Amino acid sequence: MAAIAEATEPLQFASRRSPMLCTHGVCCTSQPLASEAGLRILKAGGNAADAAVAAVAALNVTEACMCGLGGDAFCLYYDAATKTVRGLNGSGRAPQALTPERARAAAGDGANRLPADSVHCVTVPGAAASWADCVSDFGRLPLADVLAPAIEMSEEGVPIHVVAAQLWSDNAHQLLRWGGLEGNPGAASLLVDGRPPRHGEVLRNPELAATLRTLASKGAEGFYKGPVAEAIVKCVRAKGGVLSLEDLAAHATERVEPLSTTFRGKTVHELPPNGSGLVALMALATLEQLPPSSGRPEDVLRQVEALRMAFAKGLADIGDGTPASADAHLSEARAVSAALENLGTDTTYLCCVDAAGNACSFICSNFEAFGSGLVPEGCGFSLQNRGRNFVLQEGHPNCIGPGKRPYHTIIPGMVTDGGGGGEFYAAFGVMGGFMQPQGHVQVLSNLLDRGMDPQAALDAPRFCIAPASGDLQDKRPDMLQADRGSIVVHFEEGFPRDAVDFVELAGYQGYFGARGIAGHARKMFGRGQCIVARPDGSSKKRTRDGHGCVLWAGSDGRGDGCAAGY
Repeated sequence: MAAIAEATEPLQFASRRSPMLCTHGVCCTSQPLASEAGLRILKAGGNAADAAVAAVAALNVTEACMCGLGGDAFCLYYDAATKTVRGLNGSGRAPQALTPERARAAAGDGANRLPADSVHCVTVPGAAASWADCVSDFGRLPLADVLAPAIEMSEEGVPIHVVAAQLWSDNAHQLLRWGGLEGNPGAASLLVDGRPPRHGEVLRNPELAATLRTLASKGAEGFYKGPVAEAIVKCVRAKGGVLSLEDLAAHATERVEPLSTTFRGKTVHELPPNGSGLVALMALATLEQLPPSSGRPEDVLRQVEALRMAFAKGLADIGDGTPASADAHLSEARAVSAALENLGTDTTYLCCVDAAGNACSFICSNFEAFGSGLVPEGCGFSLQNRGRNFVLQEGHPNCIGPGKRPYHTIIPGMVTDGGGGGEFYAAFGVMGGFMQPQGHVQVLSNLLDRGMDPQAALDAPRFCIAPASGDLQDKRPDMLQADRGSIVVHFEEGFPRDAVDFVELAGYQGYFGARGIAGHARKMFGRGQCIVARPDGSSKKRTRDGHGCVLWAGSDGRGDGCAAGY
């Protein structure tokens, strides 16, 4: 038998895939076994929402270094019968006892954010409730049936794929920074003999299976009250945190009305603040006023500029409890397009569409890989550190405070036809911290401006804007708008060199290297999934009753995943 490959093996990330085509239903995720779990639920009579939750639960097994029950989750659901899009905000809140003063004392003098290893970064995990509510609000099957594939995978074990193995290896230090396994004994459930699993090695997690069984039998209450909740609180308080049983018991998913804007004759739907969906919509609203992109250097620069200004506005205004006026922001974004006319991270996203035409765009995250790295004993999942996204600046909309939700980077996307009827067009998303609005803009432009199929739209090389030092939340928001020189534009391998030169001439710092960013480092550009519904060429009538419509699906070649359909 050949030796197991180490996680550090080089990767080319050249997918050379054609889109997956089918007519009945499809599930796209970053892990093949998770896509199969979603497909299994579709074939068993579940709908897109059921399949999405089955898939994300499976990802908690196959890609625990990115998502899980200890994190948050968001969802957009397209109902084919009513042609409406509804949203779920499954983000958790800071503990009631976490005051700005306590957070500033923990962060130290002059810091504007909590450090990544602060126990105060642990916010209430909202994923469990959002999974249960997605199934109860939109699904057809009992939650126990939906979670059955993930429970089976946890108990029997799954082989870890190459990208997931690399991510595990890169971030296992988070699990061990609390005094090793002696100080964080629950972390043993996410390791093999105290180390990250290697590529091709089987990982079993019976503790996660037990937690999933509790959620399956008791619903969200089984997670937020009782032994699981007690284990979470014990784990956090042992490290000096202030999370309480009352904080967990008070958690509830928020049902929200999505925001939208038009782009190239379609309607693009995103979730409202406390997330960054509005950032993507502002950038698209700006670009909508300009000629469609054909991939020219000036088109790339316009996208960079639109995103820079959208981030500057979003980071200054978005926070929990102070929802910005979307109409005002989108109007302002459209107005700045004239200025562009003459110009020369750690999440899991998935999407599913069923035979009736319902679609679910779902995203789940621990924030930074394993998040805090803390694993409640007997539970089999790590707790997020989403509170790191708070700022400590008094008076800022995103300033930390008791019971507040932090600015969120994870955003699912949905597109419907702009002209009458609101027929489903696409479910899509690109995971990866502040790359997500940037990925939404670039993938949509590839689809709608350049006519690419979903796989080609995902495979196309991307850029990523970021401050020259630190990260977006560490910088004053106005710096992103006022000073191009303070921003680095990172370019992926395969990006046209003339576009890189054009962006640098405009005053940005470009990072390209010899051929662009390659190998495992390409994770900075995110990993996406996309499903598009197109009329069958033999029929001009667009229906989703099994005739007249074909589902085209793509899965990002930067990841392990695939589209699975029938």
